[in-house]
Amino acid sequence: MPQEPAERRVVVTGPPRRARRTSGYYRPRTEIDEQTTLGHTYVRSLMRIQLRTGLTVFAVLALLIGPLPLVFAAAPDARQLEWAVLGFGLYPPLVLLARWYVRRAERNERDFVRLVEDR
Repeated sequence: MPQEPAERRVVVTGPPRRARRTSGYYRPRTEIDEQTTLGHTYVRSLMRIQLRTGLTVFAVLALLIGPLPLVFAAAPDARQLEWAVLGFGLYPPLVLLARWYVRRAERNERDFVRLVEDR
C-alpha cells in the first residue's frame, strides 16, 4: 500500500476574517433590537393584534351604550329606569368587558415574548 502523506498543520497568526456566530440558532430578539425589517414586522404584528383587541372592545361598548339614548327618548317618563340602567345595568358588562380586554392584551404580549425568547 502506498504510504499516506503526513498531515500538515496550519498556523493562523492573524485575526479571523469572518465574524463567527456565537450561537447556532436564529434569535428574533436581535432582529428587534437592531431594528431590522424583520424586527419591525414582529413589533408591527404585536401592535396590529393589540389594536384589533382594542377596536373589538370599542365596538362592543358602542353597541352596548350607543342605543341607550334612543331607548331613553322613547320612554321619557321613566327616570328611575334610566338611573337603574345607567347605575346598575351597565356596570357588570363594563367590568366583564374590561377584564376580557386586559386578559386578552396580556395573552397577546405573553405570546409575543414566547416567540421572541425562543422557548
